[in-house]
Amino acid sequence: MDILVRQNDTFNRYSKLFSVPLLLIVDSNPNVNPNQLNIGQVVKIPGYVAWTYTVQQGDTYWTIHRRFNVPLDALLFINPLIQPNQLTAGMMIRIPSRVENQPNSRAMNYSYAELERDIEELKSKYPFMTVSEVGRSVEGRQLTMIKIGTGSNRVQWNASFHANEWITTPILVSLLDDHLWHLTNSDSSEHQRRMATYEQTSLYVIPMVNPDGVELVINGPSEDNEQKVVAINNGSHDFTGWKANIEGVDLNDQFPAGWEIEKESNNVSAPAPRDYPGVAPLNQPESQAMAELARQIPFNLVIALHTQGEEFYWGYEGLEPPISQRYASLFSASSGYRSVRYVDSHAGYKDWFIYEFRKPGFTFELGSGVNPLHLDQFPEIYAAMAPVFIQSVELLGSD
Repeated sequence: MDILVRQNDTFNRYSKLFSVPLLLIVDSNPNVNPNQLNIGQVVKIPGYVAWTYTVQQGDTYWTIHRRFNVPLDALLFINPLIQPNQLTAGMMIRIPSRVENQPNSRAMNYSYAELERDIEELKSKYPFMTVSEVGRSVEGRQLTMIKIGTGSNRVQWNASFHANEWITTPILVSLLDDHLWHLTNSDSSEHQRRMATYEQTSLYVIPMVNPDGVELVINGPSEDNEQKVVAINNGSHDFTGWKANIEGVDLNDQFPAGWEIEKESNNVSAPAPRDYPGVAPLNQPESQAMAELARQIPFNLVIALHTQGEEFYWGYEGLEPPISQRYASLFSASSGYRSVRYVDSHAGYKDWFIYEFRKPGFTFELGSGVNPLHLDQFPEIYAAMAPVFIQSVELLGSD
C-alpha cells in the first residue's frame, strides 16, 4: 500500500500505526532515506492494500472505522487531504486493509501466466521481497527467483523441474505467501518466529524451473512447437505424461553427478516425454541456469519439490554431510513423509548439489497417485509441507 509522507512523519510512526515491523518498512523502501523523509514522498507499507470506498449519506470517519474494523488513525492517515468534518455523499476515500491469508486459494490449473500474475501481486503486497531473473527457458520464458530475508544462512526451494508435476509450483507459492503474511501481521501467533528467520536466513525461491513444459501439459502445444512435441510424444496429443522440457530433455537428469550412469541405465537415447538426459550434462538453458545459480550463491540447504510418493530423498553416494540426517528426522516427523536416504538414481539437481558442495539437499515427492496429481490433494500436501518450510529457514540458525 502506498502512502504519502506528511509533516513530522517517520518510519517508526508508520510501524506503530500499522503494526508492521520497522525492518520490513525499511526493506520495502530501499530508495527512501528514512532519516530524510520529504512531504509528499511515496512510501510503501507492506502487508496492506488500499481500496476505494464511496461515502454514503450519513457516513463519518467514526462509522466507517466501525463498519470496516479499520483503525481510525490509519483511516485518517491515508486520506490526508480530506478533513474529517467534510465528508459528503459521493466522495471517494481510501480504506486500508490488511492482506488476507488464503493458503489453499491456488488449487487450480497453474500455468506460467498464473505464476507471473501471482508474483506481481505478491511484490505489490510485500515490496520487501526481491524478484530477479536467473535464466530463460528454451522458448524464452523467464526463470524467476524470489528472495526473502537478510540473513547469512541461505536456503533455496524450487519446484516444477518436471512438467506434469506442476502442482508443486502453486504449493510453493502458497507456502511463500503464507510466510509473507505471518511476517507482516503482528497479530499472528507465528509472527515472532517468522521475523527471527527473516533476520537470520535469506530464502530463495525458484517456483517454476520448467515453464515451457508446464505450459505444454496444462495448455497443450503452440503453433510453433506442435509438430516437434507431437513427434517426440509418439504422435499423441495427450501430454499428461510429459516430464521433460520442450526439447524432450528431462531436466532432473541433466546434472553432472553420475550423469553417465544415469544415461546408460534408463535406455532413453533420444528426446522423449521423460527420462532422456540429453547429449551431455547441462546442455539445456534451464539446467544451466540452476547450476550457475548454485555456483553464484553459496546455499546452505536446497529443497526440490517433485511428485509423487509422500517421501523424500536426502543422500547421495555417502557425500551428504552428517547434519542432513538430523534435518531428515525433523522433516519426516513434521510432514509425515517417509525419509529415504538413498535411491538408485543419479544426475538430479539434489544429487549434484550434494556432490558438488557437500551440503544438505532434499528431494520431496509430494502427494500420492499418478501425475499430474489431482487438485483434491492440494490441502493435504500443503499441510504436510508447511512445517517443513518454516523449519528449513530456521534450522541452520540453531546449529
